[in-house]
Amino acid sequence: MDKLAQDKEEQLIARSQQGDVDAFNQLISFYQQFVYNTIFRLLGDYDTACDITQDTFIAAFRAIRTYRGGSSFRAWLLRIGTNLAHDHWRRLQRRPTLSIDDIVEEEKPHTINYLQSLTSTGLAENPEEVVLTRELQELLQQGLETLSLEQRTALILCDIQGLAYEEVAQVTRTTLGTVRSRISRGRSRLRDYLKRHKELLPRDYRLSNKTD
Repeated sequence: MDKLAQDKEEQLIARSQQGDVDAFNQLISFYQQFVYNTIFRLLGDYDTACDITQDTFIAAFRAIRTYRGGSSFRAWLLRIGTNLAHDHWRRLQRRPTLSIDDIVEEEKPHTINYLQSLTSTGLAENPEEVVLTRELQELLQQGLETLSLEQRTALILCDIQGLAYEEVAQVTRTTLGTVRSRISRGRSRLRDYLKRHKELLPRDYRLSNKTD
């Protein structure tokens, strides 16, 4: 975030802390897709991700007076959102319903390294590309769901959403060492999963036996 945008964000936060709903709505418009994408990747369900994203911003508005500058507001928001998503996930494990594998579809693009290239949707004008993209999204989501909740969270925040390790540590309230360990193990498990299903990947995304 550049200095001008950071200054504007700080002004909006200060106004929100004084109860200015319009200012907080501007923060929502800036962050809601980012928060939603993170929660969707964690849970794999569009409707649930919408509900929890809404709950995240309601909780954030109620608690915004507790936010102190000097730390990342994005990380503060994501901590609320991921905590709510984790609570929902744990409730599902205690009381399982429909498999979320059946609900996963195409998502909006992200850009970063190999993992982010897998989550990109590419050219949507070609019907064949649309089908391949949907299949790729489903396979990636299924792979993410094989990870522990902690590994999945760290991997999504870092490799899909592009947060630095330090910011991931802020969101998850863990040490840098723990973040590095979770990301390393999560990447390894996800790559193993994708290798086992590489025949389902489009040719350009198929993994070789080489390691990074």
